[in-house]
Order: sequence, then structure tokens, then C-alpha cells
Amino acid sequence: MERHSLPDDGATDSTRGRRPRRRNVLIATALVLSLAAGTGIAAASGLLSFAAGCTGSAVRIDLAASPDIAPAVRAVADDARRNDVTSDGRCVDVRVDARENYEIADDLATGTSAPDYELWLPDSDVWVERAQDVGDDIALTPAGNAATTPVTLAVTPSAGTALGWPEKTYTWAELTASAAGQDAVRLGAADPARSATGLLAFSSVVASTRTAEPDSDTQIAATAEALAGRVSASDAQVVRSLARGTADSARGNEAVFLTEQAAFTHNSAAGLADLQLFYPTDAAPVLNYPLNLVNEPELTTRESRAAMRFISLLNEQGAQRTLAEHGFRTAHSIVPGGLVRAAGGRAPQPYALTKAAPPTTEMVGEALGMWTVTVQDARLTVVVDTSDAMAGPVPGRGGESRMDVTKASMLQTLARFTPQDEVGLWDFAADLDGSRDYRKLADTAPLGERAKDGATHRESLSDAVSALATVPAGSAAATGLYDTTLAAFKEAQSSYVSGKCNAVVILTGGPDTDGAARTALMAELRKLADPRRPVPLIAIAVGPEADRAQMDEVARITGGAGYEVSDPADIQSVMIEAIMSVGTER
Repeated sequence: MERHSLPDDGATDSTRGRRPRRRNVLIATALVLSLAAGTGIAAASGLLSFAAGCTGSAVRIDLAASPDIAPAVRAVADDARRNDVTSDGRCVDVRVDARENYEIADDLATGTSAPDYELWLPDSDVWVERAQDVGDDIALTPAGNAATTPVTLAVTPSAGTALGWPEKTYTWAELTASAAGQDAVRLGAADPARSATGLLAFSSVVASTRTAEPDSDTQIAATAEALAGRVSASDAQVVRSLARGTADSARGNEAVFLTEQAAFTHNSAAGLADLQLFYPTDAAPVLNYPLNLVNEPELTTRESRAAMRFISLLNEQGAQRTLAEHGFRTAHSIVPGGLVRAAGGRAPQPYALTKAAPPTTEMVGEALGMWTVTVQDARLTVVVDTSDAMAGPVPGRGGESRMDVTKASMLQTLARFTPQDEVGLWDFAADLDGSRDYRKLADTAPLGERAKDGATHRESLSDAVSALATVPAGSAAATGLYDTTLAAFKEAQSSYVSGKCNAVVILTGGPDTDGAARTALMAELRKLADPRRPVPLIAIAVGPEADRAQMDEVARITGGAGYEVSDPADIQSVMIEAIMSVGTER
């Protein structure tokens, strides 16, 4: 981390669709080099033209932008048209459309529709990574960053007084605990699955809490549950969720995760109460507004050069001033004090404290998984190996078998799920049910659902788990693991429930040496895996005889992973960890 000198409070402001084609993401070398070298070198090389006036028809470029930065970028584009900004003698006509970041990321990842824009400007690299994570149907060419803004905690004046603003400073963990604790202020957030602000803030809370207390999953889950009760669907809605005056004091949020720019916009609007900002001492994550050319290899030369011209324009003084007027931080080395004051920041809040590196992909993914599994209901099909590989004793467990300890751990895990969570149970062993290697013992249904006899599904499922027993091996060469995995995956995918964390959990105690079945399974999963209906496989190898590496390779095709426990008693913690890690629904 580094701390810049803080400006004095009295300082002044310084402030068309194409067919998607499958290919790897590549860097347009000429574009990146020209941007890195600067506009002057690009012009000297003949790539750009700055001649006054336009000849011929204009070159139209469509730009999909994050809703918060779209007005500023649209103003720059409007100025460019009025001033006859050209590329190769033709006017550059950039049309800016405000689009939700998560929607574009999901569309690009799945290839569900051909993009009707040549430039994409989301608010964070989070969305670029999501767009590229599932597939590579659309090439994205990074082209620098337009602006930045830190993620903070915004509070109403009454909440600010209660929390000691601006003199009192906090870490993310301390601030969230103070805001979300009993009898504290009402804390809200935009849905981390749809908002980079909400996701990066929650990631910071997770990291900060883990630093203070490594064994803190329970505390993090409690924070997520508290936030989930006051979550908003979008960044715009989280601003509207704030309490407005005494009449709304019992309902609206008193504190929300918000960017400095969003607070600036809110405070600049006439008639609204001023928000006050807390900047955590362990540094605020930053939205970095990455520019990307979309399907750059398929752009015409004129489109590519016009897009480059506009990108370079965004880095010029006039455009940077426009962005600053809309509340964004630009490439200035000193944080603009006037912008901070207008947004609600005051010393000694460390508003110039920056983070040397953004949260890693793994950190963000873990936080999103934890959020999803905490606030979304789970829909799990649990598949248990009942071959005699599970009959062996567990060292140090008084003669208990792997199956005995596995059942006890499963019952403990089952107790952690809510009545709305759906859980089903299968068992498998070679030739278990005639020529079939598996049986369905309990449907995947809500645990709180009651049968005709009045028993809940949780009670029936617990009885089915308790009745699990090993059976003699039907084959010396195979356990039926791979055929069972495919059957369970197909059923879970065909009965997929949107809005829930759908997954198949496989507990296996021994290897399956049927190589042909494994090859066929992997080929079939590659065909069936659908990012619009994600059903990750969670494979847990119980004991050293099970081949975790082989099952990990299989599971990763679906977005899942393989795990290993030497003691079945650890199944509960590993299973919860695994569900958290795959909890993201893309």
C-alpha cells in the first residue's frame, strides 16, 4: 500500500451485430503499442488522423458502457461530433449505450447473442474475467482504462454521527461489524452477483475479517446474511434504498457500500441529504473501468482506427476534465480534494490510500461463492459410494468404518441446511441394481417439504442416510463411479432450478479403473456443460485409495473440483468449503 499526501480541505478542485466466432482472446499489438506510446507517436505513424473537418461519411462506433460512466463518456462523444474529431479524414461518430455490466459479461461468456457494439467499457475487470471464464467465443482486446473510483461505505448524517465520522477510522472488518452489529445502523449493498461494487466490498470484508481472525467463516456468513436482508438488485437501486428523512428512518438503509463517484453524483443532486464516506484503513478496492475492443479482428480498418481515435481522446485533457466533473478520478497523481469533499470524504478518513494490487481472481471468486451459498438456497444431489471400498476401518476411530464416519458427517452437514435448501440422495456400486450401478434413495426436494405421513423431507433423508450400508463388489475392475456421475449430472441439469446453487456432490472411497467409461464421461460432460444452467460436480475422495486427481479432472469440466479427506469426519467442512467455491451462478 502507499499513502499519498492528502490535500487540504480548502483546496480547489483539480478536478451492429457480428457473428461471434470461437477463438482465443488476443492482444491487438498495434493498438496496445500505439496507446502505450502515446497519441503523438500514433499520429506520426499514420494510424490516426487529427485533420480538421470531415470528408465522406462518418465512421460509426457503438460503445456499451457501465451505467455510471455512460453519461460522462456520452458527453465526450457528443463533443467529438461537434468538434469534427476525425480518423483518417472521416468523422468519428461514437454512440454510447448504458448497459448493465453483468448482463453483457454473461452474454459474451455464453455467446447467446452477437454483440452489437465495437467497444465495451464495464466498471471493473471482474466482468471481463467473467466474460472470458466460461468460453472464448468473443475476442476481447484490452485497451487501457478510462477512469477509477474507490469503493467506500456511504452513511447518512445520523449514521455518520453514530459511527464517529470523520474522526474515527476503521478496517473493513471493524466497519462492517460496527454497521451490521446488533442495534447498529442498517447496512445495505448491491447484489455482489450483479455489482462489482458490492462484490469488491464484500471481498474486502472477507479478506479483512480473515486477517483479523483466520477461523472466521461463521462471522463472514453472519455478515452475508445481514447484508442479504437489505440487498438491492443494482447499484442504482442501492442508492435509492437509503433513508430519506425522518419519515423513512425506520425502513431505509443508513449505510451502503458505494463508490466515491456514486456518492458524488448523489450529493450533487439538489434537495438530497449529503452522504458521508468512510474509507477503510486497510485500503479501498477500486473500480478501474477497462476499455475493450470487441471482436477486434473482425472490425474493418476504418472501425478499428476510429475506435483507437476515441480511446486516445478519452485520455486527452478535455475528456479527463469531463470525467472528473462527473465524479471520477483520472490519471492525476494527486487525489482531487474538491471531488472527495463533494462526495462526502473528510480528513482524517484515508481517502488517498490506495491498494498496490487489486483483489486476486481467487479472492473474488471465493467471496462470490461464499455470498451465493449464504444467500441462495442450495439444490444438491449427494451421491455416496457404497462399495466395499467404504467398509475399511478409519485409523484412530475405534474400529468405525469409512461408511460409519461418512454417515455421521453427512448428518451433521444436513443439519446446517435451511428448510428451503433442496437435497437428494443416491448410492452406487458396480451392478448395485441389476445391470445399473446406482439407485435413487431420495428425491432432490426442499428439506422443509412434508410428505403425506407428515414427516419432513429432512427427516426422511436423515433416515435414508442412516440406512446406507456397503455391499459386496459386483466387479473387480470398476465401481460404477463414472456411469453414476453421468446419470446424476444429467438428472440435476434436466431439473435445474434457477436462482439456486445447483450441484452434484460425489463421495467415493475407491478408484474406478474403467478407463473407457471415464473417457466417455469426460466427452459427454464437455457436450452437456451449459453455463446458463451450471451444475458443478464436487468430487470428494474419502481416503487415499480414491483417485482425487482423476475426479478433479472430470469435475473441472463442469466448473467443479475434486477434494480429498483422509478422515471422513472432515467431510462436513470440505463439503461446505466446496459448495462455497462453486457457489457462483454465471
